[in-house]
Amino acid sequence: MTTDVFAETVVLSKRSLRHVLRSPDTIVTTALTPIAMLLLFVYVLGGAIHVGGGKYVDYLLPGVLLITIASGIAYTALRLFTDVSGGIFERFQSMPIARSAILWGHVATSVVANLVSVAVVVAVAVAMGFRSGAGVLAWLAVAGILVLVTLALTWLAVIPGLAAKSADGVSGFSYPLVFLPFISSAFVPTGGMPGPVRWFARHQPVTSIVDTIRNLLAAHPVGHDGWIAVAWCVGLLAVAYVLAMRTYRRKLA
Repeated sequence: MTTDVFAETVVLSKRSLRHVLRSPDTIVTTALTPIAMLLLFVYVLGGAIHVGGGKYVDYLLPGVLLITIASGIAYTALRLFTDVSGGIFERFQSMPIARSAILWGHVATSVVANLVSVAVVVAVAVAMGFRSGAGVLAWLAVAGILVLVTLALTWLAVIPGLAAKSADGVSGFSYPLVFLPFISSAFVPTGGMPGPVRWFARHQPVTSIVDTIRNLLAAHPVGHDGWIAVAWCVGLLAVAYVLAMRTYRRKLA
């Protein structure tokens, strides 16, 4: 992005963030479901789940963080849909600003809002007994992966945000994103799953991302899962960005 586009993106991001701050229940709601999952799985179901040693909250947290981001993405798509259906996009197009800055403003807001929700969930997990032996570099790597996931899913959310005909249609796309971690190593090891389910769980992106974050937080070797996780994130981000921009250009045509 050029300097002008960057400055315009910052201005539009501040506008979107003000909307979020005027409705703090958005962040609270985004974090509430993952926190409820932490409480349910750790204190109610955790005693029946064997993860090969260690505390279950340590095993569970990475998957819950992905669910937190997926939940927040739904609100990003809804905010974008509200701007489109409310005529704000047409007003912005009549102004001397870069058209891409409109989308980037929503994307930047999504990253900030989701990282705040993630921080809230991590704080609750710490209160529940989560502990990490990770160093500064490992935590930075975790943050980088979470930002990559947020960017990829946000650009994916831009597509229904631009193309959906109703608010229900916008929110519906996020359901698979929220439930995909349940068919992965996020909640239980994949070894005890039936054959076809186990194959899918081991080869879908959530498992490699969750395993990478879990190993980083536990100060364990990441292995090839780290490269696979980054490849999934970057690949999804590239595809989602291209499709989102095509959808945007068709919307403007």
